Amino acid sequence: MRATAVPGDPPGGRRAVAVWGIGVSVYFVAVIFRTSLGVAGLDAADRFDVNASALSTFSILQLLVYAGMQIPVGLLVDRLGTKKVLTLGVVLFTAGQLGFAFSPSYGMALASRALLGCGDAMTFISVLRLGGRWFPARRGPLIAQLAGLAGMAGNLVSTLVLARLLHGVGWTAAFAGSAALGVVVLVLLALFLKDHPEGHEPEPVPHLGAAYVRRQIAASWREPGTRLGLWVHFTTQFPAMVFLLLWGLPFLVEAQGLSRATAGELLTLVVLSNMVVGLVYGQIVARRHEARLPLALGTVGVTAVLWATTLAWPGETAPMWLLIVLCAVLGACGPASMIGFDFARPANPPERQGTASGITNMGGFVASMTTLLAVGVLLDATGDDYTVAFSAVFVLQALGASQILRLRGRAARRERERLVASRVETVHVPAA
Repeated sequence: MRATAVPGDPPGGRRAVAVWGIGVSVYFVAVIFRTSLGVAGLDAADRFDVNASALSTFSILQLLVYAGMQIPVGLLVDRLGTKKVLTLGVVLFTAGQLGFAFSPSYGMALASRALLGCGDAMTFISVLRLGGRWFPARRGPLIAQLAGLAGMAGNLVSTLVLARLLHGVGWTAAFAGSAALGVVVLVLLALFLKDHPEGHEPEPVPHLGAAYVRRQIAASWREPGTRLGLWVHFTTQFPAMVFLLLWGLPFLVEAQGLSRATAGELLTLVVLSNMVVGLVYGQIVARRHEARLPLALGTVGVTAVLWATTLAWPGETAPMWLLIVLCAVLGACGPASMIGFDFARPANPPERQGTASGITNMGGFVASMTTLLAVGVLLDATGDDYTVAFSAVFVLQALGASQILRLRGRAARRERERLVASRVETVHVPAA
């Protein structure tokens, strides 16, 4: 089934690219800040004198706040529009990054990461909504993948640039200096971003307090496509997120005996693979919607096989070629998670897109948060046995895959019904 044009679609064009690019730049900076701990995990453990469980708490708290904010942020985007929500997000994540730079204690550092997570939570859903307001619906899958690609570019900056700054100028200067990026995107946002093109203003939605909120959430959740999107996001995103956000560097250095420089190169490979695969997946899904589920489940299966092979490899360490293949495959996890939004988007009308995206986006971050905690606890309990600790990945993959298989039939039937109904409405619209 090919993606089709929808009556009343925004036109896209150069101005759409420029405005959307500003929103994407905000997300780009947010991801730099989000993933900055991934290259500073060992330094943070030394700076705050904490063990593996306490170190994982940084990322867990950040993701807990992020995941918990997804539905409220979706509702805010639906109600207030993109610009206001993005502006608040930039202020919060910049303050969090700056606070992390100057935190003298573990407690204050935790509070700073929580603040960063709160601001970060407001970015991606807003960027998805911005793309939906400025580009035709048929471009939705590609726009979502390109947004994810920008996020991976931010991850690449933190892996390559921030890591060098950290070991060159020190903790405080590196994190405080990076916070200046937040100020730059805030100025761009305030001066140039618009929620939608002229003539494509959304219908005003009356706000009816708590009853309105409950209806938005309930209506989105009732759609099988929303729930399927959540579980696709849950199952595909977290292996790479856990690896990049915190545990990849310690695993490669402490368990596999690599130098920090070599481990950093492998983390960079994950990011580069993500960027390449994102472009490929976006093009495939934009042309053939029936490829969505095979791509998602295929990514889950290949990831599980590579992790199992790496962890079960005889001897003390896995060979370099296997680690390279593992990191290249992990790069497909982010693009596969974007497919979740391609199930939620057609299942919900425009006035619920933010809410539905928020529900979907919770999936991967809940899985990541759970795995980050499980790995940290298991490392402490087993004396840093990474084979046992990373086995937690398979439990969540099995849970998510079972839910995807359970929901796929209902979501497909509902999507076909909506497509038929929209075609009937189009045929019966009188000519102007």
